[in-house]
Amino acid sequence: MMSPDQFPSFREVPNTGVIYVMTKAQQAGFHYGAADWANLGQGAPETGPLAAGENRLEVVAIDATSSEYSPVAGHKELREAVAELYNKRYRRGLKSQYTYENVAISSGGRTGLARVAASLGRVHLGHYLPDYTAYEELFDAFKGFVPIPIVLSEKHQFRATASQLEEEIVSRGLGAVLLSNPNNPTGQVIHGAELERYVEVGRRQRCALIFDEFYSHYLYGAVALESVSLSSARYVEDVNKEMVLVVDGLTKNWRYPGLRISWTIGPKAIIQRIASAGSFLDGGAAHPLQKAAIPLVDIRIADEQAMIIQKEFTKKRELMMRSLINLGFRLPAPPLAGFYCFVGLDKLPSSLQDGMQFFEAALQKQVISVPGKFFDVNPGNRRGHIPSRLNKYVRFSFGPSMTEVERGLSRLKEVIAEAAAKGE
Repeated sequence: MMSPDQFPSFREVPNTGVIYVMTKAQQAGFHYGAADWANLGQGAPETGPLAAGENRLEVVAIDATSSEYSPVAGHKELREAVAELYNKRYRRGLKSQYTYENVAISSGGRTGLARVAASLGRVHLGHYLPDYTAYEELFDAFKGFVPIPIVLSEKHQFRATASQLEEEIVSRGLGAVLLSNPNNPTGQVIHGAELERYVEVGRRQRCALIFDEFYSHYLYGAVALESVSLSSARYVEDVNKEMVLVVDGLTKNWRYPGLRISWTIGPKAIIQRIASAGSFLDGGAAHPLQKAAIPLVDIRIADEQAMIIQKEFTKKRELMMRSLINLGFRLPAPPLAGFYCFVGLDKLPSSLQDGMQFFEAALQKQVISVPGKFFDVNPGNRRGHIPSRLNKYVRFSFGPSMTEVERGLSRLKEVIAEAAAKGE
């Protein structure tokens, strides 16, 4: 075994929550495509056709032109197509419109967020708890800003109003706020008039708002009735003056995680800085994949995909919510968006009331979940002396196929029954 200082020139780089979970699962025998497992920890949606006649990308062409490097900011035609999509969806009739100069293409969402992080100045960056696990190492890797946690409480269903956001900005001196909206892991979403107020707060306080909108096609109930998709871009008055950034891509909303194509939308001057960061961070997304993505962001294809997703994922959502409640899990905030249920364990047998212990017990039944503490974003382990308030939660995904979701729920029933029989 190597000594701790075997490689003193390198720091320890911990796994993000989902990577930790998947590594443990693979050590237990899991592999992608394993028919006897249920990956309810899955952070990606099922990728096959969900409806007859659905438009899906099947071939990626490579020619001499696309074999060349793409510009770091992205293939111009794709940037134009993304700008057009947002203008048609959210900015009809508004004087201020996005152009290709308001768009930067990246190789996946994490890369897009890393470019944003590298472009931030010396500010206090607010972030919600709970939120996306990968934010933790992102915050720790870039030292130019100070991450400031904003706690979302269960009693408020893990949501913060625009007034609460403004109070945090003013009292903590925040220069920027990063949030996933819809939220991962809770499935809560700021939408409609409240989202408009969020943008107004950012405008009034000169605070940059960075919206991670990777689940904005996964809308349910009253939220889906408002619009086929959502974005803070709808409420921006001047696209080149307001510090509103949107990060999205093909991974979740178009169900192409393997393509690793994302985009960041914002003021031209900020996009230029983000592209400059990309020149030393990653060099740009794969050129052939960018060209292949152009038809996918046509508004007809995009809206078709959103409607198919909502129809099919609603069925899985309803099954999972009903089943988890019947099994004794506590669902404090039913998901309004995304494809996750964030549940409390405090009503289960005592041996299953800790998220890590629950994860290990479910793994024995070949079911993967994600312990809640991984969403208690804690860069640099600055709060390591305090037990995570999310220890008694887990996240379940209904991203996999209905068959796999059903298998997982059936196995969870066995886990709980066995723990109850042992009096644990």
